[in-house]
Amino acid sequence: MANLIQYAKEQVTELTNRAYEAAAEEGLLPGGAQVRGSVEIPKDPQNGDYASSFAMAGAKALKKNPREIAQILVDHMDLQGTIFASVEIAGPGFLNFRLGPKWYGDVLAEIEKEGELYGKGDDGKGEKVMVEFVSANPTGPMHMGNARGGVLGDTLANVLQRDGCDTWKEFYVNDAGNQIHKFSVSLEARYFQIILGEENYPFPEDGYHGQDIKDLAQKFYEKHGDSFKDADQEKRLEALAQFGLAHNIPKMKEDLLRYRIEYDQWFYESSLHSSGYVADTVAMLTEKGWTYEKDGALWLNTSQLLKNKFLAEGKSQKQVDKLDLKDDVLRRANGFYTYFAADIAYHRNKLEVRGFDKVVNVWGADHHGHVARLQAALDGLGLDGSHRLVVVLMQLVNLLQDGQPVRMSKRSGKAIALHDLLDEVSVDAARYFFNSRSATSPVDFDLGLAVREDSENPVYYVQYAHARICTLIARLAEEGHQVPAAAAITADLLATEEEKSLVRTLARLPEEIRTAARDYDPSRINRYLIELAGEFHRFYSACRIKGEEPGVLAARLKLADSVRSVLANCLGLLGVSAPEKM
Repeated sequence: MANLIQYAKEQVTELTNRAYEAAAEEGLLPGGAQVRGSVEIPKDPQNGDYASSFAMAGAKALKKNPREIAQILVDHMDLQGTIFASVEIAGPGFLNFRLGPKWYGDVLAEIEKEGELYGKGDDGKGEKVMVEFVSANPTGPMHMGNARGGVLGDTLANVLQRDGCDTWKEFYVNDAGNQIHKFSVSLEARYFQIILGEENYPFPEDGYHGQDIKDLAQKFYEKHGDSFKDADQEKRLEALAQFGLAHNIPKMKEDLLRYRIEYDQWFYESSLHSSGYVADTVAMLTEKGWTYEKDGALWLNTSQLLKNKFLAEGKSQKQVDKLDLKDDVLRRANGFYTYFAADIAYHRNKLEVRGFDKVVNVWGADHHGHVARLQAALDGLGLDGSHRLVVVLMQLVNLLQDGQPVRMSKRSGKAIALHDLLDEVSVDAARYFFNSRSATSPVDFDLGLAVREDSENPVYYVQYAHARICTLIARLAEEGHQVPAAAAITADLLATEEEKSLVRTLARLPEEIRTAARDYDPSRINRYLIELAGEFHRFYSACRIKGEEPGVLAARLKLADSVRSVLANCLGLLGVSAPEKM
């Protein structure tokens, strides 16, 4: 798969080095100098398409002023058979290269050849990567934070795969532990309120207050009546929990499928406990000397593990000593394992048992304190968690309606559920908006904007560009003009700045995918789409297609079709549709 921007940069370097060697052979420049100039893309196309700083970087070693070096290099540069049409000197000694028609034609040929896989890279080198995301507690409906985490994780996995990783999507079901106990106690209270009257049975202050708990308790009552009223409490709580989970988990799967998210696996926390894997993992930490007993509980020496981790990362002993590091309980005095113990076991399972090279978790920003502790615990198991566990921390969603904040509260039961959101806005709009900012930035989700059908709505703006091109192609086909093969057009005819700028933007996709994967930031694809759609609209306004002479019409039609292909390609990465009509 060709990255034609990278290829152009490499050719600039090669041409410059060849020119230097030729000048050195003639004795015009000292030979053997190791000059490391950079190659950049100037912001202003008036300064060329690529600029080399070789002459400035080499001034000291070559004992000449940069412009003099630049002139010698230009005099010895042979552009014959390259992708460049010209090179000129600018400013203090920049070498500004301008691309020739061949490069523009090559971009369209590459898009034609690769189709929906255009932009695919191999930086991932087949690395086996798990992306775990959403993993919402199955104690109630998924809310807005889960909606953002869902599209962020799903799109990130798509981007990593396009960059050459072997990706796996996973949902971790927290069907054990404290939150399940709280869930069953909340259901129990609502169950007794149905039997005895709401005023005759108190509801726990820290229970789950949502309407969904009342509805589940009512369904349980309709099925079992008051037969569990006098049952053993442990038996009653277990029955309520299993009934609630059996209802909630399929509903979560249904909502996520509606949201176009499919997982390779739903992994159940309870399986780690029932198989003895949590106990085995804690025993391993004990064998390695990382645990101790205090007050009847078993503790992990997290503070020492973190000190080791931070020192290995380059922090000084003085910096580490200033940190307020604390240890963690792995097994309580009552014999129950903590959530942290289960989490360590789960990640050991990912890395050791299932052999993932890297695991990426998408978590809410409120989990930031948990990241280094979990990495350090995995380090303690010899699994190199500091490098193999990557956590993408996600900021909050601010939901707006007509510019006013919509309040959300889990405790009051007024959280905006994912299924409610998808009743208000399209899946396309939800997926696009939630991925529109990097994970480190909050997202303002304006319900009013998401349903607008104009250019103010970014997803509409991008989809409209795609539909506009499809309509154009269909109309020209009616007049007998088919989209030509890239080899059949004359790339020299794409001569206006609007045409060239559009091709340069198309050429950037492989680099955008590579950078999005490297930075774990799939929102780059959204920004790229907006830019590409904008470039297309400008081209379409400035460059007539219908009615032009055949060669120009064919070249511009091929360019428009290439944009259509890339728009559909990128919308597919986001899980957003590419409509042909709007």
